[in-house]
Amino acid sequence: MAETKMIANLKPYPEYKDSGSRWLGEVPKHWAIHNFRTLITKRSERNRPDLPLLSVAREKGVFVRSLTDANENHNVIPEDLTNYKVARAGNLVINKMKAWQGSMGIAPCDGIVSPAYFVFDFRISNHAFGQVLLRSKPYVAHFGQASDGVRVGQWDLSITGMRQIPVLVPKENEQDIIVRFLNHVNGQIEKTIRTKKKLIALLNEQKQVIIHRAVIRGIEPNVKLKSTDSRWFSEIPDGWGVVTLRRVIVAAIDGPHFSPNYLDNGIPFLSARNIKIDRWSLEDAKYISESDYNLFSKRVRPEIGDVLYTKGGTTGVARVVDLKFPFQVWVHIAVLKINRTRIDPEYLALALNSQRCYEQSQLFTRGATNQDLGLGRMKNIELPLPPTIEVQKRIAEHLKSAFTAQNAGISRIEREISLLREYRTRLTADVVTGKLDVRAAAANLPSLSGEVIDAPVPYDPLDETETEEVEV
Repeated sequence: MAETKMIANLKPYPEYKDSGSRWLGEVPKHWAIHNFRTLITKRSERNRPDLPLLSVAREKGVFVRSLTDANENHNVIPEDLTNYKVARAGNLVINKMKAWQGSMGIAPCDGIVSPAYFVFDFRISNHAFGQVLLRSKPYVAHFGQASDGVRVGQWDLSITGMRQIPVLVPKENEQDIIVRFLNHVNGQIEKTIRTKKKLIALLNEQKQVIIHRAVIRGIEPNVKLKSTDSRWFSEIPDGWGVVTLRRVIVAAIDGPHFSPNYLDNGIPFLSARNIKIDRWSLEDAKYISESDYNLFSKRVRPEIGDVLYTKGGTTGVARVVDLKFPFQVWVHIAVLKINRTRIDPEYLALALNSQRCYEQSQLFTRGATNQDLGLGRMKNIELPLPPTIEVQKRIAEHLKSAFTAQNAGISRIEREISLLREYRTRLTADVVTGKLDVRAAAANLPSLSGEVIDAPVPYDPLDETETEEVEV
């Protein structure tokens, strides 16, 4: 309640002046306005392949790139990194091809970045303020205006246009106050989001219990059970069997074992993170050319009714293909071609997502860093098999109906999380561009022992569902 009141009581500054920018509008009278060129100096230091590799993404800013995370390894890293640019801690790094999306930020440590990026010394007293200012929506619009190209997806940031962008510079102590206020408010929003995510996890656990019961007992009441030799399914309904995955599929084929050239538009190219048990998560899907799609389709072509099964990154997640447009998959996804005379695709996906099958997938996953389930090993996963396709379909339909309440609850909570993120984006833009005066509110915040004001703001002011992995 106190947090809500604090934000609700925010008011504009007493006096304003025209910024000269239609995106910034009027700004506090006592704030300075500098052309970007007066605050930056281009850096071109190279030949430090010993430094950590940094990436830039619009949802993260600048971060140390993981060399072992399967979800980050879409882009080929060249063996020779001597031409990579050095970014020192506190430098501003901009992906010039994605600046119009907010793909920039402050380097958290010394590292190296793609030669295609811009690296600048950024002369602003509080780098955290500078980062959140430049990544706010009004500034994304400015960088979009300073970019040009044949089409949006190929825009390139113009140095000349960028140098003219007006940068708002409050006094140093006011920058600190703004960063402190935003850190505090974001902490409260993140607590709320985490609580809501825990509710989603609980609802998904309820769904898992329902799936588990249906897969090992069926949906008929008072079912007669029989014993089996399976260590995973010791009892199943009479008339059922326990089979390995290899017995119910025609083929299991993964995607290409190398990273293609990604486009801003084209044919979707899915990785493990795009596949969820209950939905597709395509907001951050990558895209490939039609020629690459045709090349990869010689290996495997995903079709409606196939089951996609994640084998790298997050392993052991299955989903039936119902997408009505062409797409391709990366190496961390297996396309299961189903024997339709033996098993229903929807039932197979449900069975693979059940607790016992998921446990098997984790047992069969190998690798301390680049974990992989393996096509051969996954075929040894055991699952209960009802005697007919009709019984399997009835189980699948029953589960869809049984999930109605949980799915409705999950959708409502996800919408609430989305609204919280949208609110944070708007509030951030209003605060860093001076539409709201937070000085009095920040003065009433509890004192935090050891607080480091001049540190990157630990959140993304843009919508976090918009994800980008940057080419290195």
